[in-house]
Amino acid sequence: YQRRVHGTTWSPQGRLLQVEYAMEAVKQGSATVGAKSKEYSVLVGLKRAPHAELSSYQPKTFKLDKHMGMCIAGLTSDARVLARYIRTECMNHRYVYNAPLAVQKLVTRVADKSQKCTQVASKRPFGVGLLIAGFDASGPSLYQTCPSGQFYHYHAVAIGARSQSAKTYLEKHFESFNDSSLEELVVHCLKALASTCSEGVELNQQNTTVAIVGKNHDFTVFDNEQVVKWIDLFAVSAAPTSEPMTE
Repeated sequence: YQRRVHGTTWSPQGRLLQVEYAMEAVKQGSATVGAKSKEYSVLVGLKRAPHAELSSYQPKTFKLDKHMGMCIAGLTSDARVLARYIRTECMNHRYVYNAPLAVQKLVTRVADKSQKCTQVASKRPFGVGLLIAGFDASGPSLYQTCPSGQFYHYHAVAIGARSQSAKTYLEKHFESFNDSSLEELVVHCLKALASTCSEGVELNQQNTTVAIVGKNHDFTVFDNEQVVKWIDLFAVSAAPTSEPMTE
């Protein structure tokens, strides 16, 4: 049965197995964490380790427009297709209305595009999950999209491999995010991301990416040497404080 199944065929248990397989591809991808405050949205991602020593790390973050970008977990090739679609939508909207496309409207279009792949036999679901961060007239926003076509609005969220530990951290601290400064918000996201690392893996400038968008701050991606200042800030906050000696 499973050899003949495609995205539009229901299993005897009433499930769409191809959609579930696509959701599993998201869970197998390297972790991505997002959070927002009243002024900023932040995305951080753990880039996949290269298979060969001479190859580079896979990109995790895509700039979509001046006010919006995304970080992914899952198949990078599928993410590039969606990124090209989103950029085209943003450019068309700017050309027609001379204004940026609202983040929620864009996320709805991406969800509709993903859902169509679940009801057409000639297509397969996108095997990638997106965390889309943006800033528009309604303020900072953070959305997650799924291969099934569903989307969610979050204050903080994590997707990808071992993301449950990051979610646990975010659930403990998200109430303080709204009033956090940009530096505090980035550190919180990096702490959550660090909890998803496997044994022997630490955050460094090669495997970590940070993206920020907010009030008077266009979407900016920090990679390689640019991300060092955020890694150093995270290292200082994570370092144990020495207790004063008592006689």
